[in-house]
Amino acid sequence: MRCDQLYIAGLGSWLPPAVPVAEAVARGEWEAAVAAKSGMRSVTVCADDDEAPAEMAVRAAGRALDRAGTDGSKVGLLLHASLYDQGNDLWGTASYVQRRALRGCCPALEVRQVSNGGMAALFLASALLSSGHGPGHGQVLITTADRFCPPGFDRWHSDPGTVYADGGTAMLLSAREGFARVRSLVLVSDPELEGMHRAGDPFGVARSAPPGVLDLEGHKKRYVGRAGMSFSVARVAAGQRDTVKEALADAGVSAAEISRWLLPHFGRRRLETNCLRPLGIDADRTAWEFSSRVGHLGAGDQIAALEHLVLSGALGAGERCVLMGVGAGFTWSCAVVEVMRAPGWTI
Repeated sequence: MRCDQLYIAGLGSWLPPAVPVAEAVARGEWEAAVAAKSGMRSVTVCADDDEAPAEMAVRAAGRALDRAGTDGSKVGLLLHASLYDQGNDLWGTASYVQRRALRGCCPALEVRQVSNGGMAALFLASALLSSGHGPGHGQVLITTADRFCPPGFDRWHSDPGTVYADGGTAMLLSAREGFARVRSLVLVSDPELEGMHRAGDPFGVARSAPPGVLDLEGHKKRYVGRAGMSFSVARVAAGQRDTVKEALADAGVSAAEISRWLLPHFGRRRLETNCLRPLGIDADRTAWEFSSRVGHLGAGDQIAALEHLVLSGALGAGERCVLMGVGAGFTWSCAVVEVMRAPGWTI
């Protein structure tokens, strides 16, 4: 859909120190051959056992609000997106972020669309702000945060081809003003692929912890074995292609007019296969230099990459970028964003 009045007023992230991949290989945590194929140089990892995802989201939100020059009292909706465990059972993570980062009692909701969560939150916020029936002050705060750790998750092996990173991100949206404008936003779903990330049949009983380490690769192999490789590849490719095509058309721009493509933080081999070759773009038109030093931030890749490019001046006034996401389900998302001016908080 075309977005007429949707602006980005502030961005923020909080990332822990990055651990060099070479150190992980030396400790035997990751195989050297797999690491080499991934092209990853480092990944952000929480060293403090008390560093909860919600705290990282609060810190990221504080930065986004400060940069937008607001205390958060005018935020009418908070959306918190995540992929993995947030640290407590039967707990409202969004409400914790709201209590710590905002003033007031606006609705605070959680978005569970795995790796596409941040972009799904953007889609929901856009629909609300564009409807004319949005929050009173016309502002929505999106936060994302995850920490990938044992016993249920192995950042190096749970999803071969992607290294999972710890960190939080935030984006403040406004219906009135901002340094960048969201020109179009599309989200496409194909439920025929939902089984690719499901453990299998039948459904398991409720449990407080997964039995062993999460094995996403095993889920995919079992699904492809049932559905067929050709069917699976074709449906995944079609979903991404249709989403990008529609977003570019709605924004009235061509792929050649896009300065940067902000893609999921996959390892290089998966990035080439899933994104670069199908889209016909080079890595130097993406945020690969950044993502290869950070890793996959669950729901927050696109927000963190956009913040990095704006902060560093790599994306300037008048330039357009594409934010592209994909998540189990399957859902694909694509937004065309135009930077209208350099914000005052750039380097």
